[in-house]
Amino acid sequence: MFPRPAPGLRLAAATGLLALLGSLATGAWVDPRSPGPSLRPVAAPMGPARTTEVASAAGAATPLAGYAVQSTARTADSPAAVSSPGYPARGWYPAGPRSTVLAALLAAGKYPDPFRSTNLEKIPKADFEVPWWYRADFLLRDTARRTFLDFSGVVSAADVYVNGHRVARAADVTGAYTRHELDVTELVRAGRNTVAFRIRPNQPSKDLTMGWLDWLQPPPDRNMGIVRDVLVRRGGPVALRDAHVVTRLAVPSLATADLTVRAKVRNDTGSPVTAEVAGRVAGTRLRTTVRLAAHETRTVAFSPADVPGLRLTAPRVWWPAGMGGQPLYSLDLTARVSGTSSDTAHETFGIRDVQAPLNAAGARQYRINGRPLLVKGGGWSPDEFLRWDPRYVEDRLRYAVDLGLNTLRLEGHLEPDEFFALADRYGVLTLPGWECCDKWEGQVNGTENGERWTPGDYPVAKASMAAEAARLRDHPSVLSFLIGSDFAPDARIERNYLDALRDADWNLPVIPAASDKSSPRLGRSGMKMTGPYDWVPPGYWYAKLEGGATGFNSETSAGPSVPTLDTLRRMLTPAELDTLWKDPKAKQYHRSPSATFGTLALYDDALAARYGSPTGLADYVRKAQLAQYENVRAQFEAYGRNATDPEAPATGVVHWMFNSGWTSLHWQLTDRYLDQGGAYFGAKKANEPLHIQYSYDDRSVAVVNNRHAAAHGLTARATLFDPDGTLRYDGTAGDVSVAGDGAHATALTLPRSAPGLARTYLLRLVLTDADGREVSRNVYWLSTRPDVLDWDRTTWWYTPTSGYADLTGLASMARVPVAVTAGTRSAGGVSTTTVTLRNTTDGATPSLLTDVHLVDGRGAPVLPVRWSDNEVGLWPGESVTLTAVYRTADLRGAAPRVRVSGWNTPERTVPAA
Repeated sequence: MFPRPAPGLRLAAATGLLALLGSLATGAWVDPRSPGPSLRPVAAPMGPARTTEVASAAGAATPLAGYAVQSTARTADSPAAVSSPGYPARGWYPAGPRSTVLAALLAAGKYPDPFRSTNLEKIPKADFEVPWWYRADFLLRDTARRTFLDFSGVVSAADVYVNGHRVARAADVTGAYTRHELDVTELVRAGRNTVAFRIRPNQPSKDLTMGWLDWLQPPPDRNMGIVRDVLVRRGGPVALRDAHVVTRLAVPSLATADLTVRAKVRNDTGSPVTAEVAGRVAGTRLRTTVRLAAHETRTVAFSPADVPGLRLTAPRVWWPAGMGGQPLYSLDLTARVSGTSSDTAHETFGIRDVQAPLNAAGARQYRINGRPLLVKGGGWSPDEFLRWDPRYVEDRLRYAVDLGLNTLRLEGHLEPDEFFALADRYGVLTLPGWECCDKWEGQVNGTENGERWTPGDYPVAKASMAAEAARLRDHPSVLSFLIGSDFAPDARIERNYLDALRDADWNLPVIPAASDKSSPRLGRSGMKMTGPYDWVPPGYWYAKLEGGATGFNSETSAGPSVPTLDTLRRMLTPAELDTLWKDPKAKQYHRSPSATFGTLALYDDALAARYGSPTGLADYVRKAQLAQYENVRAQFEAYGRNATDPEAPATGVVHWMFNSGWTSLHWQLTDRYLDQGGAYFGAKKANEPLHIQYSYDDRSVAVVNNRHAAAHGLTARATLFDPDGTLRYDGTAGDVSVAGDGAHATALTLPRSAPGLARTYLLRLVLTDADGREVSRNVYWLSTRPDVLDWDRTTWWYTPTSGYADLTGLASMARVPVAVTAGTRSAGGVSTTTVTLRNTTDGATPSLLTDVHLVDGRGAPVLPVRWSDNEVGLWPGESVTLTAVYRTADLRGAAPRVRVSGWNTPERTVPAA
């Protein structure tokens, strides 16, 4: 792919797995758990980044610890000077090992908190329309071994220099996902060495990199920088690259698994050499000898045919969370020449089988280890400035498991290796793929964003696919790869992608698009992208039209997701908060740069029509939490119930989105600061392992069993109440049985009317087991006047509502006191707070959507936190015990307290120590 550089230097596009080690961004991350604005200005930029000391052992791969960065507009020094040891870099900014330009400037305090108000808009874009230098020093103790620079994640292209010499051109080091290995052995010296990258501005419509479209207000630097580790590799005459394990699991028995190990062995010298490659995988020893001509590369392979131990009996099978465990295996290889270690390779992998055929209705139906899988997912967003914080990422993955989700879709923005390692550990499946609406689909997307491809784009795209396939293939959390998003690739692009995937031993499904598109070789995608992306009523999800619960919907939600009042006060000024609830037609900077999604008008109109016009900010927010709870719950419940539909089953749904990369007013189940509101707990309720739910279309009460084992001897009870607690209907179904793996059973059907039932009414569902223990509770607020959808006027982003349900009767509910007792125990850095709530009213009125927030001494939320349940409904005399698990350190030395509030529950805060 690349021209040969200066004599003695070797530049190659590598497709081996990039061993991104656990380095952290130094200082660039804004802690989402801090109670106030966390970007503090400093007096002046710091000096150069610290020098990285490179390990000397054969096979060592040392990530650069960080950089000094500066605009080329502010330094007239030559590339040779900038990239030479001893260059002073005075006035440059420090940057972490994975850092965009703007991330470095934010860490240095150059700009105020970009997540508050319109601060982001005030950052001058012109500063990022010229190249920027990234400069790092590294220390070698000796030059006896060969030395390579190994990297990807350059956004969008870079000239690369080492010790004053250019070793690669930007025309070659281009594309955020291409991987590069530069042999710099002849340039480095014992002592201090320097590498410098001259990074070109990112243009997502012109470059095969990363863009944001309508997710959030785009960063002014468009993420230019280096967002993955740059490794300094050391080795001997023979290099090991591309080591991986291809697994084949016997399905459905799961009784055996065949492992095939492959690795490339490369002679980096000008003379013939004999190397011994040996190691171990899954307890089995491997050994072979390979003879290599000068500069020759050969692939060595070990299979059950020649190593019987590679056929495993009773393998430890990897499952998604909730379906089984997440065991992992290791591969370790060493190449030796004349008995001396020359290079090493290490891989972690899991054993599982994934199939994704089209079902009889033409929908993509995933199966894992032989079991059908209803994909219940969310769209993943990285931090807006692509800053990497492993703890923050881990917290969000724990939230995904807590919500009962099994999948996260990554539309572009493919995260570093540690993300997928964490997903492996937590059992969260991932759906990576290329993104829409920029250069990635510019050749096939008609008049939408993204320039058409030039001849030079095809090899970059193929190299990107090869590098990502090699990086992701051993991660059991990876479910498949989407080579298209809104559009499928044409024949030439598809052929390049499929060839790269084949060469990488990719053994997972490849999907042509996330929309209902086809490509020449793969055929139909089996997915739909019919929206909605803006507000629709809860009943929408039950109609087998558009985005309703049939087939596989790759991205959809009811749009706006107004966060909690705590978060709103962090992200908006008082004036902006006033506008938020008073003016539905006002452009909301924190919604989207898109004209389609620029305001909250559709959402606010529905909120006022269904619940009544807001009387203030707090009233607006509490109504928003009710609306978001009922809508998100209905979305997941409809797909869950319809997973076993005999004619057009639901096979997957990805809530758009799971999280936001900044402080947002839409498309999120959890907000930027990891706070949780109606959307979060609506999803958590819907995805319970054993769950009782109401169907908006036919008034049936269903029990959905997401466990593997069948459930028997259940009792389902449904009661209807006026808002004041007057009982209007009480129905019970006993001896209910439901099979496992997502099956459902209809327990009973509610009557179309009940004598005296108010226009706005409440439905309480309770499921008990054979011993009378409550295993699921679900409370709905409904109306005898339904929402009416105008299907004929459906657009790509929503279906209009011509008539709204009347839920204004909720405003008449009496204020209900709720007694609270709480206590906390702590061990090993983890605290668990137990809260018991009891409705103590003398009347009949229930408490609706009663919320508990864990807070510190100042009343600020303690985040992240995982609740057993929350936002509950309690009838007079009823009680519930909830638990919250969190890091003790996040209390910051304060005693824990709990703040209790609700739709009709007065707010109060009590000690929880």
